[in-house]
Amino acid sequence: MSVQSPAAVVMVRPHHFSPNPHTVADNGFQPNADGLDPDRLAASAYDEVTRAAAALESAGVTVHLFEDETTHRPDSVFPNNWISTHSGGHIALFPMFTPNRRTERRGDIVELLKTTYRVQDVIDYSGLEYDEVFLEGTGAMVLDHESRIAYAARSNRADPIALERFCTNFGYEPMVFDAVDGRGIAVYHTNVILSIATEFALVAADMFVSPARRDEVLGRLGARGRRDVIALDNAQVDAFAGNALELWTAQGRVLALSRTAFDALTVDQRARIERSARLLPLDVPTIELAGGSVRCMLAGVHLDPRPGLVDHRSAPVDDAAADEIAAL
Repeated sequence: MSVQSPAAVVMVRPHHFSPNPHTVADNGFQPNADGLDPDRLAASAYDEVTRAAAALESAGVTVHLFEDETTHRPDSVFPNNWISTHSGGHIALFPMFTPNRRTERRGDIVELLKTTYRVQDVIDYSGLEYDEVFLEGTGAMVLDHESRIAYAARSNRADPIALERFCTNFGYEPMVFDAVDGRGIAVYHTNVILSIATEFALVAADMFVSPARRDEVLGRLGARGRRDVIALDNAQVDAFAGNALELWTAQGRVLALSRTAFDALTVDQRARIERSARLLPLDVPTIELAGGSVRCMLAGVHLDPRPGLVDHRSAPVDDAAADEIAAL
């Protein structure tokens, strides 16, 4: 097993996917989707999640695939923003910036994790939404599980107050920085510019506003020569090359990323990654219209499985199931 790389993930397959019009204002990676056929988008996204889950399972990753048949959760395909799991049996639920994303938190997903894995507590930060304080999970922060550092680009979706609270509860050192894309827009989620794997890290070094802070982050990522720090340029970040997640399998580590991201990497960058992890490109061009990619689609499971239990699969969700989260 790997401290940094989970062997299982939670995914959500949307039946009515659409780019979220309420997130386009501060998501510089989300194009305008006006004029696109909504039924065709929904069908394509459904198929992309289906194929991605099958490819991950074929690679040896355990996939807990949940259905979302509701029509009012356009970003439900990105569960990593509202839930994270942690060694020792801990689950965190996060406050979401956009009101129409808050019902993505689902009690049935939490219950599946409790019954399949050893969970001792669920820490719910969602009440911070009423104070206009937000921290969108492992989208807003990228966790170095080995060095216990939480990296976060400051944005509407990553409030330092919430980050400090999370780090105090879970034992991470917060490292906040400012980052802007090539258009000068603040980076909305840290996980589009930074991916930390066991033996390498992908980072958009040129997007850091402060050179001193950039050097500090790069130094921490590559401390003691433990990781190969691979710099991404702005065009590669726009192609979601930073939005990748390393996963553990019995056959070795794999790096899940989109086909768009894979095509943007240079031959040298691919070779450096594949010294320790096999590249696993997944075709998700429709989902990328929502401003996120493969890493956003995967909520990693860093929990110990209960012995003797087989994989569980959930039934389609309804509104009552989503509301169960209030009872946790």
